[in-house]
Amino acid sequence: MPMGTVNLLRLARETGATFLQASTSEIYGDAQVQPQSETYYGHVNPIGPRACYDEGKRCAETICFDYHRQYGVRIKVVRIFNTYGPRLSPADGRVASNFILQALRDKPITIYGDGSQTRSLCYVDDMIGGLAAMMDSNDDVTGPINLGNPDEHTIREIADLIMSITDSKSKITFGPVPEDDPQKRRPDISLAIEKLNWRPTVELETGLARTIGYFRRQFSMDMPG
Repeated sequence: MPMGTVNLLRLARETGATFLQASTSEIYGDAQVQPQSETYYGHVNPIGPRACYDEGKRCAETICFDYHRQYGVRIKVVRIFNTYGPRLSPADGRVASNFILQALRDKPITIYGDGSQTRSLCYVDDMIGGLAAMMDSNDDVTGPINLGNPDEHTIREIADLIMSITDSKSKITFGPVPEDDPQKRRPDISLAIEKLNWRPTVELETGLARTIGYFRRQFSMDMPG
């Protein structure tokens, strides 16, 4: 990740392009504050099983700002919180896609931990709108800026909602919590509202229904005729 970022920043320097760094809420690690604002430095285990991704993104942000300060490269850094919607890969391991696939197949829905940990899911259309607004902003708006939906839900609530929309016969099963799994995830989007005039508008139930519809259509296409 860092070397790829460096190469692209060099290209942006040579061409005068604006560089967008799609960073992540994982910057904040297993956050000790709620909600997470851009001024929070995070709570990240640098040698844990999630560290490669977390620290890679943190390093990439550092490189972006070094190039901005030293070479005047125009940068835009956004910290993306959990995004979902149609065209999710079935194998990407995200909460929404995992639960939807299990529910549509009437297989047990696996929750790691007791389901009380929280996530804030942002529908893809809203996220694209936020990215476009960031790129359209003035050059002095470098970020980092959180992009996500501050509407917070427990993992159990998300599972129950997906089961209700799909009318699934699945049962909930519980497994051990992965090491360093974030217990709370909710963005403070005050800066995005102020600087970008952006906020998400798609309700979770609406977005999940659209996403479930996409997966249903994929299943019907995959079924032998």
